[in-house]
Amino acid sequence: MAKPSPMLRRKFKGGAFMEQELAYSFHLGSDKNKSKLAKKVAKENLSGTTSLSNNAIQNAKDLSDVNKHNLRDYDNQRELIRTIYGTNDIVNDVKQVYLDEFEKARLEYNKKQTREDRKIEDYFKKVCDSQNDIACEIIIELGDMDFWNDKDERYRFKMVDVYNEQIKDLIKIVPDFKIANATIHFDEVSPHMHIVGVPVSYDCKRGMKKQVVKSKLFTKTTLKQIQDKMRNACIKSFNKFYDMDFKLKEKQKGRNQDINVNDMDNYRKIKKQLEQKEQKLDKANRQTKILDNESTNINEILDNLKPTLMNKNNMVISSEDVQKLKSYTNDVKDTTKTIRSVNDLNMAIKDFEHSTFEISQENRSLKYQLELKDDEISNLKNEINRKESIIDKLRAEKESLKSQLQKFKGFWHSIMSHFHKRICYDKDNNYKIVSDDLYKNGIFNDNDNEIANNIYKKVTILDENKVEKNRKKKDTRF
Repeated sequence: MAKPSPMLRRKFKGGAFMEQELAYSFHLGSDKNKSKLAKKVAKENLSGTTSLSNNAIQNAKDLSDVNKHNLRDYDNQRELIRTIYGTNDIVNDVKQVYLDEFEKARLEYNKKQTREDRKIEDYFKKVCDSQNDIACEIIIELGDMDFWNDKDERYRFKMVDVYNEQIKDLIKIVPDFKIANATIHFDEVSPHMHIVGVPVSYDCKRGMKKQVVKSKLFTKTTLKQIQDKMRNACIKSFNKFYDMDFKLKEKQKGRNQDINVNDMDNYRKIKKQLEQKEQKLDKANRQTKILDNESTNINEILDNLKPTLMNKNNMVISSEDVQKLKSYTNDVKDTTKTIRSVNDLNMAIKDFEHSTFEISQENRSLKYQLELKDDEISNLKNEINRKESIIDKLRAEKESLKSQLQKFKGFWHSIMSHFHKRICYDKDNNYKIVSDDLYKNGIFNDNDNEIANNIYKKVTILDENKVEKNRKKKDTRF
């Protein structure tokens, strides 16, 4: 089948063909609460905390939460979740990376230690107990809501091939980031990929020679370099598998991810207003050109003014020239007013885009945290149901044991009554021999032996005797 011409691959808009562009996002999870500014803010707050996001994986619980979220353990939409690297257990995948990467360094470190308390038994657990991240999560997304909204499932699932190549590209670009798991989510508007991996640092001077160190691998400079290479590789993969020649949207500066402003609330409405104001700005530009031309004429009028015969300080000007000056003044006022309104709107739009970008970032983080909390609540509910089931089972067992105990009490009561009758009243020496033998072998205790051999001893269970005595003591108090 012949490839469509480049013209057919472009978007038709406003009577002309435009290059199709896709937004690309490369987001590295981080803990903003660890920054110096955040810590300062936290000290000044009564709660001692901030509302900044924390998407870092800092301990085993965080890793477990990521496992539940990425693999959708809390719902039944597994068919829309595709793991392309690792297994269906991210926790074990990360632990396996720790064994593969750090076990040799751990053993070498332990050999050099003369004190047992300095040896590392489990490096994964040691990092979990520290203040460092035990792993990192990267989220990659190509295309925005407008692009993916009308695409069918078959078209969307071709992104598996694109994201598979992104994994290979990331391994080449950042070889010291050891990937443990990569999972694609197709259950949201835009297909996106969650990558969980471990940043490895070599030749460490303190402790093990090989350690988990995120700060060395991911800096502002390296993140920019990584993102540039990854985004260029991604659009090439997309065009290859989809047989297109799309371009990437210009990335936003100062971020390790691109956010498509078209996804922002009310943006389209503001954008439309901006287009209207741009027409006004164009009008203002035309007015400015006219004013430039008129300025030349006004200068000529002023240059040609002559002093009056009566007073050299006064100049003679015709009524026609006066009218030209008035008209020029009015045009200046109109143009200035138009330009000021457009400039004010431009400033408002920039402020809006900046604040909305920040809010969008925070909302995305909060949404992620809410999903984790929903997972946690769901797990707690399941745990409660499991505990209640165990409690019901234990209650049933308790009732069964009570029934069996009651039967045993009845049996014991009958046996002791029989021995009591045979030994105390019938004077049957055979029962006396058996009773003594049972007592010697520890089968009958002192209470049992006394019941069997004492004619005045009542056949009752020992615990019941205690209850009866306690009841009588209480009765004598009143």
